[in-house]
Amino acid sequence: MLARKHAVLIAASALALALSSGAPGSVAAAHAEPTVSHLDHIDRAGQRQQTFYVYSAAMDRVIPLQVLTPFDTSEPRPTLYLLNGAGGGEDIASWYNQTDIVQFFADKNVNVITPAAGAFSYYTDWQRDDPKLGRNQWETFLTRELPPIIDAALGTSGVNAIAGVSMSATSVLDLAGTAPDRYRAVGAYSGCASTSDQAGRTYIQLVMARAGADPKNMWGSDGDPAWRDHDALLNADRLRGKAIYLSSSSGLPGPAEAILPPFTVGQAATKVNQILLGGLIEAATNSCTHQLADRLNQLNIPAQVEFRPAGTHTWHYWEDDLHKSWPLFAEALGAA
Repeated sequence: MLARKHAVLIAASALALALSSGAPGSVAAAHAEPTVSHLDHIDRAGQRQQTFYVYSAAMDRVIPLQVLTPFDTSEPRPTLYLLNGAGGGEDIASWYNQTDIVQFFADKNVNVITPAAGAFSYYTDWQRDDPKLGRNQWETFLTRELPPIIDAALGTSGVNAIAGVSMSATSVLDLAGTAPDRYRAVGAYSGCASTSDQAGRTYIQLVMARAGADPKNMWGSDGDPAWRDHDALLNADRLRGKAIYLSSSSGLPGPAEAILPPFTVGQAATKVNQILLGGLIEAATNSCTHQLADRLNQLNIPAQVEFRPAGTHTWHYWEDDLHKSWPLFAEALGAA
């Protein structure tokens, strides 16, 4: 009965979210060296806020990345890879547009790398190109192609953490497990670790419906083993030894849902949408987060878990999560 209720809640929440070179065969081509991933160019080079453009050989395109560097670069610093939600940083719903990320990291000894691409991709390697989303090989890019480029360009310490919100909270748990030597810490804010049960698949399918993408192009049909291989709940033991931060809210209205003066029709409409749709989504991710927390506890894997009694699926709370999770990350990274 509980599983059925959970599936219904996930489906309702996801539905709510859904609403809101030489010619081939030529001698030159035959002897050409394959193009490798590389740093293509930089905007605002040398400044603390830069944009890197990195060519991904796996996806055959240039990926923009927002880069924050520490004020003190007198010695190599670690790196936090911070991923956006379903919009991939391609819209206004991003860390840079919705939070105090720049001010918060102003005095922190860490490089912060945020891709400004990857909408609806779940930041994973897709089995096939998708007619709507194109080629997605994000696991390869984030765990193999990008880190050596960042390390070389910024002279980092080679020590990494990864964190994500909403859609990418699912992704970072998977990435941290499948690339165990890449990240020392992982943070998942309002995400759902499970991908292989009916509830988890339904959520992913309905989220992708916003882009008109076919989830079968990602991990195959429902029976494909890839759905289980990428399920961080089933594979929770892969997270052993990492610093882990998990968070979610109940979905009930909290401080960020208050309607404050001056009262306007637009503000009221936004808050009502946040309470109704954002509340449903957060209630679903809250159930998911409880499941993962319980599983980690069963496996005797320590984690810092923050369950808020109130709050919806919105950036006000994720900004708080970033602040609260930083001491855990800083200790794991040696950036305290």
